[in-house]
Amino acid sequence: MTPDDDLDWDAGGTPLSRRYRDPFFSREDGLAEARHVFLDGNGLPARFRPGFHIAELGFGTGLNFLAAWMAWESAGHPGPLRFTSFEIAPMAPRDRARALARWPELAPFLARLGAAGPGRHDLGSAVLTVIAGDARETLPRWPGRADAWFLDGFSPARNPEMWAPALLAEVARHTRPGCSFATYSAAGHVRRALAAAGFAVSRRRGFGRKREMCLGALPGDPPVA
Repeated sequence: MTPDDDLDWDAGGTPLSRRYRDPFFSREDGLAEARHVFLDGNGLPARFRPGFHIAELGFGTGLNFLAAWMAWESAGHPGPLRFTSFEIAPMAPRDRARALARWPELAPFLARLGAAGPGRHDLGSAVLTVIAGDARETLPRWPGRADAWFLDGFSPARNPEMWAPALLAEVARHTRPGCSFATYSAAGHVRRALAAAGFAVSRRRGFGRKREMCLGALPGDPPVA
């Protein structure tokens, strides 16, 4: 299935996955959602430090990466932000541009991202790596460990494989001690799987109409800034 075959668009211009029957981001305001859930949920930008590494399940439109990159540049840290994302079906650059055109503040970053797809991309103040394929196969082989995780697969009800206990255990295995995750989902089986993987898990107010989201950290001493 090609990326174009997997996409529909609603009247507001939000892309929808035909495979998972779910939007790629909140119809209310995807950028505000990214900031509330993934940045605030991981204590960012306050936790940023040189060499900070974010990992993500589900690159999608790249919206979360662009929000983090913008926050990193605004924070003014030396060196690049490292960002690694695991994506089963990379979106075509033209569809990415269409999906994100509603946020003019992203335009300079989207232009710098250009047609970047799977692989490693040195973008100056950020180094983006998109690892294509099923995360259940690619994440166990990844040699890195993240300071923060963005868990942004499609809804657990529609894409249960992305929220399986074995995969979330790999997330924990690839997290530095004392470091964090955040996700829009507060489903009980997701929280239990993250807790079983070793995270201390809590809930907070979700974005928009979502009553709750969850976040947490792996016990241990975080890296020193």
